[in-house]
Amino acid sequence: MGSRVAAALLRRGRDQASALLMPRLPRTAPAPALPRVGPTSSSCSGGGGCLLPPRPWPAGVGAFSSASRFSSFQAFRSLAPKALFGQCTRNMSTTAAAINSTVANGAANSGLKLLVTKGPQAQKAVGIWLFGCAAWVFSLVILGGITRLTRSGLSMTDWKFTGEIPPMSDDAWQLEFEKYKQSPEYKRVNKGMSLEDFKFIYWMEYAHRMWGRALGFLFAGPFAYFIAKGYVTRQLGLRLSALFALGGAQGLIGWWMVKSGLEEPTSEYVQPRVSPYRLATHLTSAFAIYCGILWTAFSVVMPDPPTGSMNWVNGAAKFRKLAIPVSAVVGITAISGAFVAGNDAGHAYNSFPKMGDTWIPEDVFSMEPFIRNFFENTSTVQLNHRILATTTLLSVGGLWLAARKIDMHPAVKSLIGSTFGMAALQVTLGISTLLMYVPTSLGSAHQAGALTLLSLMILLTHTLRRPSPALLKSLATAVKST
Repeated sequence: MGSRVAAALLRRGRDQASALLMPRLPRTAPAPALPRVGPTSSSCSGGGGCLLPPRPWPAGVGAFSSASRFSSFQAFRSLAPKALFGQCTRNMSTTAAAINSTVANGAANSGLKLLVTKGPQAQKAVGIWLFGCAAWVFSLVILGGITRLTRSGLSMTDWKFTGEIPPMSDDAWQLEFEKYKQSPEYKRVNKGMSLEDFKFIYWMEYAHRMWGRALGFLFAGPFAYFIAKGYVTRQLGLRLSALFALGGAQGLIGWWMVKSGLEEPTSEYVQPRVSPYRLATHLTSAFAIYCGILWTAFSVVMPDPPTGSMNWVNGAAKFRKLAIPVSAVVGITAISGAFVAGNDAGHAYNSFPKMGDTWIPEDVFSMEPFIRNFFENTSTVQLNHRILATTTLLSVGGLWLAARKIDMHPAVKSLIGSTFGMAALQVTLGISTLLMYVPTSLGSAHQAGALTLLSLMILLTHTLRRPSPALLKSLATAVKST
């Protein structure tokens, strides 16, 4: 008797879990009937109620990715009388394990590519770790921007891959200061600087370097642990290994960039600064690491995009064709900001919308060869960034208008509205930074805004991707059944 009741309760719990996780049907479609507990009949032995066989759902409906929910003992606690628990605990545990195995195998063969194994708890742990790493990279990029805005990046004239201990005595500080006095920046920009002022810019650069090295430990330690626990699939392992390698190379790219600022400028009228090409490479690499970690984190915690109906899926497919080019424009605009910083173009033409007294300066194409103007000419670099920023705002605004006419998931539409608001705020920050002659606070806020806008575009394109074959099949079957 105990085993039969346990099996009946388990079937009911499984079907109710499927009902709770079933994709939303169109508003005009009638809701499917739920399984019912029938009254006592002549075919039931004893005085208790008889569980009627539940009406089966359409094939594929239900959350196969939530297999552990079917096997959870607590999920069925409220479904059975307390008097029966002592009789059928062992039978329920054995049956639950069988269901867990069956559903997990179904998920593996359904077309849904899970990046993390071992169930939802492992998925949650890996997701939290990846989002933490992405936040760390975000802060590292902002700290790097502050280091550049305070002209601290050239204060350390040597570099070691493993790092070094900062000066701990007056003699050590004086030795570091003497090294800095030999650099072109001190001779042409900071001549006469006090030791206390040097300590400030030294600590800024030292913090930036050590914050980056700390990221390596934050990434490598949990990564090794999750591999040892068997949480990481081959696909996820290869992806994260590539990101880790790029992170290691980022330190080399950073020193390669700094070295260009320690060389004597070609002209006595030019201030020492890092190469805009190397600065753009360094920033682009940081953006690539950040985007890669963030996309992977979203893929771990959200294996399938939000759906609800086939109409919403089809609408998302149409909108994705518009969102991907706009995402590219946002990325290019952010990278163009590196050339603005590398050429100190923010300190020129501090007016808007005109550049000085004209809309387009006369010297925008004064360099030879012609292509150099877009990367080294101060006037052209700032004009180019203005045009790209305006294009970004108009493009994201166009997405927002198009989304109002396309039937999509409400969460996706809300995300598009937030992205448009962030694009408007970012343009406002950029104009304010320019008009205020690039103060450190506004400059760093503008860089944070660029990364935030890029994050929203990553989330948007991720939620617009095509669902797994199993989810598409379940939605199609649900529509046919109505």
